[in-house]
Amino acid sequence: MTDIPPIHSLRDGAVRAIRAADLDIKTLLAQETARRWSERSLSLRSPRDASVPDRPGRPEKPDLIPPRQMPKRALTTDKGRIALLHAIAHIELNAVDLALDIVARFASEPVPKSFFDGWMQVAFEEAKHFRMVRDRLRQLGADYGDLPAHDGLWQAAHDTRNDLTARLAVVPLILEARGLDVTPALQTRMREAGDLESAAVLDVIYEDEKGHVAVGAKWFRFLCARQKRDPAAAFQALVRANFRGPLKAPFNDIARAEAGLTPSFYRSMTASVNT
Repeated sequence: MTDIPPIHSLRDGAVRAIRAADLDIKTLLAQETARRWSERSLSLRSPRDASVPDRPGRPEKPDLIPPRQMPKRALTTDKGRIALLHAIAHIELNAVDLALDIVARFASEPVPKSFFDGWMQVAFEEAKHFRMVRDRLRQLGADYGDLPAHDGLWQAAHDTRNDLTARLAVVPLILEARGLDVTPALQTRMREAGDLESAAVLDVIYEDEKGHVAVGAKWFRFLCARQKRDPAAAFQALVRANFRGPLKAPFNDIARAEAGLTPSFYRSMTASVNT
């Protein structure tokens, strides 16, 4: 087993995982910190905690390129399915760091400890997802880092680093919710291409992501209630201020509603929101 450094607190474990460039250590740290926190064997913070980095640790590969330069993927070929799985691995890796960042960066916020319970469960599951997708890539003769990727997901974290309510609006309620919209079609296309193993990985991710959006919606509504703001109106204002471009239809209304994200939040925002 890969050795992991000592963990002094929840925030310390989260920061160490974010900083780790070795992805095996990153995912192990994320999951071990989540386990210890769930067992209540860690304090929330410690004077020895390192500062939260502006960027997460990463290996030398993949090369990062603008999103518009990412090649299109045809799932009818092995190369196309590898490219899609590589893109999903990159999303899941960013999701690990995003969940850890919301814990580490906002560890001093006046929120219940159950806030951190939810986000560490998310971090644990995102680490599981990354490993599953990477294992599948390796079964197909590839690996994470073989293809280029883009940096748009972490940009959303940087843009909302000073506002927890904005972070919740943008990351779980836009970016993760988008996964609920697009994954069912990808599951179907994988099965149609005969790649049942990859489809099974997507099945696990899809079911878990419903819970991740639900965690985001729960705490977004909590903060809005404390601020005496209407959640849908607050969401729309925060998206206009912090998200670049329109929200993309079609929406998986059923899965979104199951997660606590009703159409009143997003239906009016499919036109450009930053005019």
